[in-house]
Amino acid sequence: MAKEELIQFEGLVTEILPDARYRVQLDAGHEIVAYTAGKMKKNRIKTLAGDRVTIEMSPYDLEKGRLIFRHKDERPGGGAPRGAPPRGQFRRR
Repeated sequence: MAKEELIQFEGLVTEILPDARYRVQLDAGHEIVAYTAGKMKKNRIKTLAGDRVTIEMSPYDLEKGRLIFRHKDERPGGGAPRGAPPRGQFRRR
């Protein structure tokens, strides 16, 4: 018998819970509890409240999921903070 395919959803992290778990509001309107995937822990990818994420869920339990991807901010100018000098402007002595 073949393994069941996982379902992917996108959502928004609304709350950080203990033990590396997150409360996520899916785009479909449902709210679930998700934990961080091992690759994200290994690469030390931090997730904060308000981040857009991709969730992987089993078709058998639609109340829990695994957080597999954190989307980058869509805000323009995500580089250096405003007012900070450009890198390499000052000479070394």
